[in-house]
Amino acid sequence: GPHAASRGLFAGNAAAAIGFALAHWRAHQLLSRPISPPVSTTPWHLMPVDVVLDRLDARVEGLSGKEVQRRARASGVGEEPLGLSLWQAFVEELANPLTPVLAAGAALAAAVGSPMDAGLVAAITGASALVGSAQRVQTDRALADLFKLSAVGARVRRDGAEVTVASADLVPGDVVVLRSSDVVPADCRILEASALEADESSLTGESLPVAKDSAPVVAADVSDRTSMLYEGTTIATGTAIALVVATGTATEAGRSMATARQSDPAAGVESRLESLTRTAMPLAIGAAAAVTGSGLLRGIPPQETLSAAVNLAVASVPEGLPFLVNAAQLGAARRLADHGALVRNPRTIEALGRVDVLCFDKTGTLTEGSLSLVKVGTADRTADLSSLDGPLRSVLAAALRATPAARTREELEHQTDRAVTSGARKAHVGVRTGARAWRRRADLPFEPSRGYHATTGTNGKRTLLSVKGAPEIVLARCSLSEDTRTELKDRMEALAGSGHRVLAVAERVADKIELDEDAVQGLTFRGFVALADPVRDSAAPAAEQLEAAGVKVVMITGDHPATADAIASTVHPAESQRVITGAELDELDDDELAATLSEVDVIARCSPTHKVRIIQAYQRVGRTVAMTGDGANDAPAIRLADVGIALGRRGTPAARSAADLVVTDDRLETITAAVLEGRAMWSSVREALAILLGGNLGEIGFTVLAALITGRSPLNARQILLVNLLTDLAPALAIALRAPKPDQFESLLHEGPESSLGGQLDRDILLRALTTTFGAGTAWAVARLTGRSRRASTVALAALVGTQLGQTLVTGGLDRRVLGASLGSAAALAAVIQTPGVSGFFGCTPLGPVGWSIAAGATTTATALNALLSKVLRV
Repeated sequence: GPHAASRGLFAGNAAAAIGFALAHWRAHQLLSRPISPPVSTTPWHLMPVDVVLDRLDARVEGLSGKEVQRRARASGVGEEPLGLSLWQAFVEELANPLTPVLAAGAALAAAVGSPMDAGLVAAITGASALVGSAQRVQTDRALADLFKLSAVGARVRRDGAEVTVASADLVPGDVVVLRSSDVVPADCRILEASALEADESSLTGESLPVAKDSAPVVAADVSDRTSMLYEGTTIATGTAIALVVATGTATEAGRSMATARQSDPAAGVESRLESLTRTAMPLAIGAAAAVTGSGLLRGIPPQETLSAAVNLAVASVPEGLPFLVNAAQLGAARRLADHGALVRNPRTIEALGRVDVLCFDKTGTLTEGSLSLVKVGTADRTADLSSLDGPLRSVLAAALRATPAARTREELEHQTDRAVTSGARKAHVGVRTGARAWRRRADLPFEPSRGYHATTGTNGKRTLLSVKGAPEIVLARCSLSEDTRTELKDRMEALAGSGHRVLAVAERVADKIELDEDAVQGLTFRGFVALADPVRDSAAPAAEQLEAAGVKVVMITGDHPATADAIASTVHPAESQRVITGAELDELDDDELAATLSEVDVIARCSPTHKVRIIQAYQRVGRTVAMTGDGANDAPAIRLADVGIALGRRGTPAARSAADLVVTDDRLETITAAVLEGRAMWSSVREALAILLGGNLGEIGFTVLAALITGRSPLNARQILLVNLLTDLAPALAIALRAPKPDQFESLLHEGPESSLGGQLDRDILLRALTTTFGAGTAWAVARLTGRSRRASTVALAALVGTQLGQTLVTGGLDRRVLGASLGSAAALAAVIQTPGVSGFFGCTPLGPVGWSIAAGATTTATALNALLSKVLRV
């Protein structure tokens, strides 16, 4: 009867283990399978407007709310891309190298007559995975809420009214209304347009705005489809009413992004975990063999010996290990979200800790991201804003007159106009400075193709024409000699080369108020204004901190080499920068490029295509690269990098979707904080691994030592599982979730996969194993001299748990989480030992004052020795 029952249990458990392994493999395959982006070949740009409307069953007045809901359900619009269900997260938590080992061990435990122990193994493994999956779901949902806050909005016609919705809620057939500076929320066919130009540089790399209208066009290239607007591009000027024809991954930007995201790189922590598992398993099997051999030599029944050996091998597996690594990554992801860095995948954290090259754009990262007026000049001199005399104040007044009218600075569309207005206010200069009776009459607004803004105003009986714009355009419309024009151009180019954006200012007396482009001729050059995007005060310390951490900082920009060098010099004032241009990169083969990049600090005139090649070159020589970007055409480079970083404030939806990390404030110091969190994660993982693996190795050492002496294992499987439950889960989790302290930053700079999980981890594991073996062995030996073997085993159990918790407290210091988890585990152990029914279930006996004193003495001695040796080994 018992043997038949045992065989039945074995068969059932073995079948369950096989079934579980197959289900786990199938789920992992489903979850990791790449999703191919939908491919649309509909030539919307070729179709007349009425055909497009008919094809999508839409009207210019927009869709009804019910129709939107129907189309959303049909197309899956509005589904949360970041969210994981609890079941999916649970399956992913179980997708680790230890799960098949534990499943097989549980089946073997049942086969040798220990079904209860097999059930405990399964329960503890499932509980660890459940806690980890709940943590992950909670974090994913919090990150999804944060990403919703930065979602692109769209004005859309629905139910006869114009409303604002998130771009993710658009459906094909929606009619959107677009104005200057709006980000296009989806791929759209233009229905109506007025003076429309779109900035498509984020998609095509074309720097000049493209004129758009509703007329059908025959074009193979996206850049030539003038009847279309594409997601992530920006309306430069004009207005449009457009019909949504594609959303999400069906857009031009979305398809390239989805293709790039089809393969996720393997995480380094997981690779190290597999390596540690491969090392730990032979030790557990060897320990089981030693216990079996010792028992057989002493004539102990084979079934009892085999049962003890299997239980030791199974119970020695650190089942909390995968959960612990994920917990450390999730904790760091939460802290980064508080600092304005949103992590799409928590596994990005470990890659951040390996980064040794950071490529970034200067605008908004090194600089403030907003222009300000810094200098005003005439043909022969220049002065700062704080020291303007009469003639220079007149130049600034003329520039202000050639600026659009606005009641507030925020109403101005262009940064240059906002900078001139703010600078004039600071210098106490107004439009009537030097022209007391001036009144605005007409404006010729700035357009990229025009290159200037012109205004006419009356000053008494005279009409004054004022112009401000690009030097090469304004100077060409001035009455100047060629020598003077060349001299002025050289002077302005020198200013541009030092990091300034220069606008020329000119005026003349006009003979009419009406204004057109033909009237902007025969101007008198008045002077120029120089604008700059100031470097952040915090940028230099952030860059210095990164370089101290061994991270090479490379500035990539589309600016002039002299401008880029000037900005870089403010970050590294004492160092000479090596600057190279994109054109020079084109002349190098792959090997030459890799060699050159090791010495380059600044890459100017760099296109998105160059960025991809730069990343590949760094990766070929074994560097771990982080790449920042903000455009849809940067998505391939962002995705190709080991850590892709999108600038959330200026970034397009395509860039944010392709990125692993979105920095919402675009600041270099936030990126630095993210790198430090990655380094801190490696430190936390090292200490947590030492707790898990060192503790389990100490348990094995103590068990084998005692078995060699007596022939029997002093601890049964339930007791070893209890040790793991009390010392692994909560205390090690508290260590993994600790936030790095400010006074630890200098030491964290030197953390990383090699330094954290190399020889230092091996030393920590060995020291903890020896300490644990010493504490438990001492308590067991003393207790055997003063009482029965069951009491000695209970004292050894208390000392084993106490020694591991003591070392955890030494590692965690006075951290509130670590202190609470350790004290809670100690209280749970005391309750298990002292409660009669529970104590008997675990094979223990309640202890008296002498037994607890023995355990406490051995624990204290071992912990003190550990603290002393830790300091000696780190010196």
